[in-house]
Amino acid sequence: MNIAHVSVSELRRSSGRAVAADPREDGDGSVQVQLDPNDRISTARVFAVYGKGGIGKSTTSSNLSVAFSKLGKRVLQIGCDPKHDSTFTLTKRLMPTVIDVLETVNFHAEELRPEDFVYEGYNGVMCVEAGGPPAGTGCGGYVVGQTVKLLKEHHLLDDTDVVIFDVLGDVVCGGFAAPLQHADRALIITANDFDSIFAMNRIVQAIGAKAKNYKVRLGGVIANRSNETDQIDKFNSQVGLKTMARFPDLDAIRRSRLKKATLFEMEDSPEVRAVQEEYLRLAASLWAGGDPFTAVPMKDRDLFDLLGFD
Repeated sequence: MNIAHVSVSELRRSSGRAVAADPREDGDGSVQVQLDPNDRISTARVFAVYGKGGIGKSTTSSNLSVAFSKLGKRVLQIGCDPKHDSTFTLTKRLMPTVIDVLETVNFHAEELRPEDFVYEGYNGVMCVEAGGPPAGTGCGGYVVGQTVKLLKEHHLLDDTDVVIFDVLGDVVCGGFAAPLQHADRALIITANDFDSIFAMNRIVQAIGAKAKNYKVRLGGVIANRSNETDQIDKFNSQVGLKTMARFPDLDAIRRSRLKKATLFEMEDSPEVRAVQEEYLRLAASLWAGGDPFTAVPMKDRDLFDLLGFD
């Protein structure tokens, strides 16, 4: 089966999911592909990382994965982006995607072995790149669903403590929101600027919609590439959020991506050690749990007024 030529109805049948009959079931005005109850991840704590495109989600996800592993947790990171670069600082390579390997066996998933699509990265972090359908031809939600289904069929989640979904860009459709159906907590990466905070506001809306039917709740905000947080603080106080960690705009972070390395592999310096300690502190805090945030998103006009020039 070539995914580029699969109809919407075929995707729905092959993924084993049904479309909600009542649009109120998954957010106002929504017609979503629903999660098969058999595909729920029940053996690990699941975090979905969201934020504006280019904000540093993959860098944050990979370093957070390492931090969890440094705490002795068994970690699986799932990249949910067609450019499949979420895990390359962990594996030092661009891995084939789940869609790539499914295509090699004509989408007969039973012919795949775990080593065909799961790779071990730095400090034992297990890595999967879900990938995505060819541009303009399919839904990312299908890809996420098939990835989780494969992992469960091969019992790869049985010995996992933490799963981190690294999700591309802003939440503009149900496909991008699909990891929220699996997550316990959604983490939002933002910078101290209007565009990042505008995307964060939409992500808050998406999480609120999914929380009506799924266990996902807001786990807080991570400020990235931000030496100041005044705009983030202003938004958080308005909607009911909290910044859980802050990572400044350091050149060492940029260079780590160029070197295909995590921050935990970079040359030792006071700045690098401070970032490593912040990741370890964040991982420990997330593992300890705590009450989720119940945020109320803002109207676009109100957000413009809040963050506009005085």
